[in-house]
Amino acid sequence: MRILHTSDWHIGRSFHGHSTLDALRGVLDALVAQVRENRVDVVVVAGDVFDSATPAAAAYTLLSDVLGALSDAGATVIVTSGNHDSAARLGFQAGLLRHGVHVLTDPTALATPITVVDDHGPVHFYGIPFLEPVLLRSAWPGVRTQADVLSRAMELVRADLAARGGRSVAVAHCFAAGVEPTPHLERDIQQGGLDIVPLSTFEGVDYMALGHIHGRQQLAPHARYSGAPLHYSFGEAAKPRGSWLIDLHADGLGDVEWLDLPVPRPLTTLSGPLEELLGHDRYAAHVGDWVNVEYTDPLPQRDPMRRLLARFPYCAAVAHTPAAVGAPEARTYAQRVRAARTDAELFDAFLSHVREGEGATEREAALIADLLEQRVRVEATA
Repeated sequence: MRILHTSDWHIGRSFHGHSTLDALRGVLDALVAQVRENRVDVVVVAGDVFDSATPAAAAYTLLSDVLGALSDAGATVIVTSGNHDSAARLGFQAGLLRHGVHVLTDPTALATPITVVDDHGPVHFYGIPFLEPVLLRSAWPGVRTQADVLSRAMELVRADLAARGGRSVAVAHCFAAGVEPTPHLERDIQQGGLDIVPLSTFEGVDYMALGHIHGRQQLAPHARYSGAPLHYSFGEAAKPRGSWLIDLHADGLGDVEWLDLPVPRPLTTLSGPLEELLGHDRYAAHVGDWVNVEYTDPLPQRDPMRRLLARFPYCAAVAHTPAAVGAPEARTYAQRVRAARTDAELFDAFLSHVREGEGATEREAALIADLLEQRVRVEATA
């Protein structure tokens, strides 16, 4: 049996204020083509299908179109909910979906698999939706953490599998021990402490399809993250986009291959003086990229985003990151003000304070001197 493992579509997420729906549709169209070309039997989507619990109508349309296209390509589709999804909203139409498309969002049914049969017998797919410990304490006394609820869930899966026999795939959405998350991106499931799920939790199945981490990762030959199909932050720029293609043989896990997905628009971070970024030929290759600019001028520049957009139409973010900052002043601002003997020194103390040690430039000092001289003349004639 041939299985495609994908996750974290985040339908509806924006990228620095820009809609990603059209880009995601193109990428998922390519995924459907891969399913057809590789004669995939089952597509597994490991959570975070939507980016929010209240997706817009266009997000539902995209999901319905893609699920239909995957089914038309000949695959059984198994979808679970993640921490961004509302299990109720994702699962409300499960009973209305076409044959061969399964949306699994009910924690009480996680040990009841979707069974798909090939020439070698049954393969049982156990969809574990995102499990919130606080909502399961009445049903599963004693659970407090993600590790607790995933451990209990996998115990139920293994018990059911022992009774049924056959090969198996489980699907879960969590932080597993050993992952390298993207900072500030995979949110809402705590990292560290008790909410990291030990890798040993996932023993007993032939393949463990994991979701929540946005970059592909292999924790063990049978336990992997596929990552998101689209880049959703500049921190992900170096991480490839794609999915895992898994072959299950008669005796269990066989070959696992990575299938790259297209990147609609590359993400690039550029660093340097603003005028150089605006004019130098070496940056011309990035005019069509999503661009994050860190300009290194000693002082903030006027209207940097407006000026950058004139050269980089897809500039999404800009930050002032001076290449060198003056040594920190040992005295406090109040001490510098009290030590100032002239008005020009007061100006310099203020500028040094707001610029973290960078006082007035030579040109600024001349302007300040002119202004102070004008004030003296005005006061003299008043």
